[in-house]
Amino acid sequence: MSAASKARWNNGLDDDDLAECAMTAQLVALALNAMEPNQLARFWASALQWNVYESEGVGAKLVPTDATRFHMLFRPVVDAKVGQNRIHFDLTTTSLDDQRNTVDELLVIGARHIDIGQGPSETHVVLADPEGNEFCIIDPHNRFLASCPRLGAVNCDGTQALGYFWSDALGWPLVWDEDDETAIQAPDGTGPRITWSGPPLMPKSGEERLHFHVAHEPATSASAVLDHLLAIGASRLDVGHGCLGAIALADVDGNEFCLFDP
Repeated sequence: MSAASKARWNNGLDDDDLAECAMTAQLVALALNAMEPNQLARFWASALQWNVYESEGVGAKLVPTDATRFHMLFRPVVDAKVGQNRIHFDLTTTSLDDQRNTVDELLVIGARHIDIGQGPSETHVVLADPEGNEFCIIDPHNRFLASCPRLGAVNCDGTQALGYFWSDALGWPLVWDEDDETAIQAPDGTGPRITWSGPPLMPKSGEERLHFHVAHEPATSASAVLDHLLAIGASRLDVGHGCLGAIALADVDGNEFCLFDP
């Protein structure tokens, strides 16, 4: 996001800004590759307290029961996860008992403790889901996520430029921008935050297990949104990338995402 764009979020939008907002994308889903989509969806339905809809052969979908604006899709793949994910979830808790009980309940249904370099003084608990995807159970004293639902944050490995890119792409204002770390949240201040941790970035280990699905708003078109995404730094990928029926794109850090016409 340019300095002028950042200032506009603080000072209000003029007519040109409103026209630009009409070209912003809508985050409709987070897509997670899974060897057993229905099984993994049931795990995350329990973890997030969302509703699950299963399908034979084509994956599963989770629909939020809170103010989250996007759903989750579980896409069938044949390859197991390799390396650490560049995106993980932070789950909030309401008390120390809730944190302990949440960890215990998720361990019973297939989670496991993992070590990704966290120190003994850390107040969050790091787990992996049944297919090895990392996530954190955050302690109840975390003020940054205090107003967020169970899915407190979609925590991404990425540069400051990537945080600016997605702020412009989605029309979500920055709620944090310090020391190369950025975060955005829906304009009404509800739902989870999407955060980027700044450099150094983790090396990519093949295809990412999780990526964003975006679409155009009803008042605009897919072509207008595509033009805007390309203008702010996205690039098109070759045929064979992305999901069926989508335009495959890469963000400014080279991470894949998909643009759909709903």
